Amino acid sequence: MPKIQISAHRIGKIFTIMSMLFLSCLAIACDEGRGIFDQCGGKWPDGNCYAQVRDPAGDNIELATAIMDRYIQEYPADTLGWSWEPTVLMTGVYELYRVTGHERFLQYMRDWMDANLEIGYFMFCSDFASPALIAAFLYMETGEERYRAVVQDAFTYLEETVIRTEDGGFNHWGEAEFNGGATLWLDTLFMVGTMLTRWGEFFNDSAALDEMGLQVAVFTAWLQSEGGLYVHAFNYNKPVDTDIYWGRGNGWVSAAGFDYLRARLIRGERDVVAEEALVAQAKAARFAQDQESGLWWIVLNRPGEAYVETSTAALFAYGMARGWRYGLLFDEFLPVIKRAMDGIRATITTDDLGRPVVSNVSGPTEAGTFEYYAGLPVADDLGYGVGAVVLALVETSGLPIE
Repeated sequence: MPKIQISAHRIGKIFTIMSMLFLSCLAIACDEGRGIFDQCGGKWPDGNCYAQVRDPAGDNIELATAIMDRYIQEYPADTLGWSWEPTVLMTGVYELYRVTGHERFLQYMRDWMDANLEIGYFMFCSDFASPALIAAFLYMETGEERYRAVVQDAFTYLEETVIRTEDGGFNHWGEAEFNGGATLWLDTLFMVGTMLTRWGEFFNDSAALDEMGLQVAVFTAWLQSEGGLYVHAFNYNKPVDTDIYWGRGNGWVSAAGFDYLRARLIRGERDVVAEEALVAQAKAARFAQDQESGLWWIVLNRPGEAYVETSTAALFAYGMARGWRYGLLFDEFLPVIKRAMDGIRATITTDDLGRPVVSNVSGPTEAGTFEYYAGLPVADDLGYGVGAVVLALVETSGLPIE
């Protein structure tokens, strides 16, 4: 069950520990003699090193490129709307661009953002604030102020519109109240939190990173189980089972959380609350992995009762690979990552032209009951599934898992 019954004590503990962010050689694996994998010459990577250690000539990057080239041909950027689904897609595109340097990927991102800026956009929940992450990436790459303006709109939305729990957690649905207050959804940690991490990292903005640290701490206090996995939501006004753990939601936490810890480590800092929570979740996910397929069940703790699903595995593989690269997870996770990637590859189908298609991805999901999650259909070509798989392919490229 979630730790709701001890939340007050837990929250007090969180804020005490959060004040203990400190500077040192903080990669945990340093203590056991393993250097940081994601370095060149013993230094934190610059852009060239970032690409080099992800093996741009490897099979993973080749497959990710083929997946995206087909997707770009089938789904022009100006046909994709302003929402979380293309945000996750474009996050994968950006990481692929960082490794390959192919301008067509950056242009796809620009074309999507520019088309939506021309039409106009609005932010009313975490899902519809998430495109600001891609605007942040575009500003980092181009320096164009129109992209920065989107990011500033997102910060204004978070500061002036979004209501919070009494301990500071972002309401997933903006200013809409549920049962007299805010509702927490795991999705928010990726949709909004990743922007906080990347913007804070790029601009050396401690406040943005501290905000992300707060969100991880609060979401962990309310939603993480004693075993390490997370329930999907708190204080929603529809039936939500509190003894089950939605796969993709836990994937959002892993992906966003280990990316945040990476940013802290690069600054020479450590967030011990987030670290403890993310490692505990990874350990629980390790044992929940389906050994036959290498994937995870859409409800992690109900194996055999629903279906295994691709985007869940991709987000876990991405998060765990980030954790391993930066010394937060140890070598026992390498076989977990390998099984996940083998499983993901097994779900990829081909179209009539022999091009790779990301398949077996469950549809858009709100917080609900086991029967609701188990009844969701799977489909091909869902943009967020494509983005998650590309993220996993890029981040696991170059790892010693062959």
